[in-house]
Amino acid sequence: MSTTKSFVLPIIVAAAVGSVTTLFLIEQIDKRGNKEHELIKEFYLTENAVHVSPHGLRGKMDKGDDSFVLVDLRSQEEYEREHIIGAVNIPAYSDPNTSAYNDVDRIVGSFRTLISENPDKDIIVYCYSTPCMTGRKIGKMLVEHDIYVKHLGIGWNEWRYYWNLWNHEHEWDVKKVESYIWKGAEPGGFATTTQKNPSACSAGGFGC
Repeated sequence: MSTTKSFVLPIIVAAAVGSVTTLFLIEQIDKRGNKEHELIKEFYLTENAVHVSPHGLRGKMDKGDDSFVLVDLRSQEEYEREHIIGAVNIPAYSDPNTSAYNDVDRIVGSFRTLISENPDKDIIVYCYSTPCMTGRKIGKMLVEHDIYVKHLGIGWNEWRYYWNLWNHEHEWDVKKVESYIWKGAEPGGFATTTQKNPSACSAGGFGC
């Protein structure tokens, strides 16, 4: 009898420990899974809150939608050479090679003025390219002053030189990048709000 007890007891203990360990592992896996789900949820909520689809934006332009203000963060020199049609310029660069990130008062003040003049519109910034950090740095600067802007999903380079990359294939021969580019110090705009794809040589040096 004593031998039987000494044989069964370890089995019972081992089974109990095994069950506890299994439950612990399941709980940890569940916690890790829930944590991953929360991170995924946060990622998509952030992406949708911050990033603006360039294709969707271009579609709004076609419809004459004025629910947004587009802000070009490149230098004034680059902006005046060419920019996305309708965009205003708040330079984060004093020239093409020199950042102006330290000019906080001017940048923040310009955005405050822009928002006060357009209280119900989304403010959307863009810089040089998709991986460019300028928009992110300016966005961080503005958040620190309780100013919240959105970020175009691409930069100037993709808009100007990789048009077919982000527009739908059936639009390639219909929607021309020159129709969505403006030259000069003014934001520029389409001839009318109902014009779907204006001539590349409209008044104002638009695409010519």
